[in-house]
This record gives sequence, structure tokens and C-alpha cells, in this order.
Amino acid sequence: MVDTQRNDDEILINENITAKQVRLIDANNENRGIVSIKEALAIADEAGLDLIEISPQANPPVCKVLDFGKYRYEQQKRKNEAKKNQKVVEIKELKLRPVIETHDYEVKLKQAKKFLEQGNKVKFTMRFKGRELSANDLGKQILSQIVEDLDMCSKVDSEAKLEGRQMTMILAPQKA
Repeated sequence: MVDTQRNDDEILINENITAKQVRLIDANNENRGIVSIKEALAIADEAGLDLIEISPQANPPVCKVLDFGKYRYEQQKRKNEAKKNQKVVEIKELKLRPVIETHDYEVKLKQAKKFLEQGNKVKFTMRFKGRELSANDLGKQILSQIVEDLDMCSKVDSEAKLEGRQMTMILAPQKA
């Protein structure tokens, strides 16, 4: 039986529970109702298990009689399962120039479509060299053409904006 407080997201156990009364769930998962903390500790001690504060924000707090090691293991398993099920959205970057040829444009468009279908965001970076910067409306025109061509499978996450010698725009996949 563990008698000290473990600092796993402030889980209080045994004597560290500060409430005077608790709603107790015993080792058989039966609700014992509201009991004093001393009585709850005696029940946990009798079962040879720990008294763990499950829901501290409830009034009175909900405590359960079970093995603390097993409880921590279950919590970790749930956390790992949730992490496994979440989708990490990546940002794929495609670099363009304002003097891009038609075929190169179509290749970039095809790549962007593939990335968007995989559920990733796509960042278009239009790079300007030399005097091209003075005609940045050409770059804006190409980026707006991309938005128009990909409007069936994407939405604009970040509008085209000029930062130094490059213009960036981010497209996100559309929700089905």
C-alpha cells in the first residue's frame, strides 16, 4: 500500500486527500455514497488497496478504492491510445517563381492536390529574384490562380502576404 502523494497531474491518495467527506466507490465498483475520509481510508486499508481521488472538482470529491500502480498504468495506456489515434497535420512546402512555366505549374498543382488529399496543409512560397520584386502582382496573380484551381479540395488558411523577397500562402484541406 502506498502512503505518499504522487505528483501525476496532482492525484491525491490515502492520507493526502484533504476533504472531510468523499463519495466512495469501493473495490467492487459499488457506490458506497458519501462517507467520512476516515471511514473511506479504513475501507481501503481493509481491502489492502489505496484510496485514490478520481474527481477532485466534484462536491464532495469522488474517491475510489484500488491499487495505485494499476491505476497509473491504466491512465498511461489511455493516454498512449489517445496519442496513437490523433492525426498530426504536417505543412508541406512548395516553392514557386513568378516566371513559372505552364507544365511546372501543373506539376506543383498536382503535388499540392496529393498533399491536401493526405490531410496535410500546403504552404506555397513565391520567391522573387532581382527586379521581379517590383512586379509582385504577377506572383499574387499566380497564387490566386492556385486558390482558384484547388478550391474543390482546399480552403485558404493564410492569405498571400509578402515577407521580404518571398510571398507565402497556406492552404488547408477542406473538411469532407
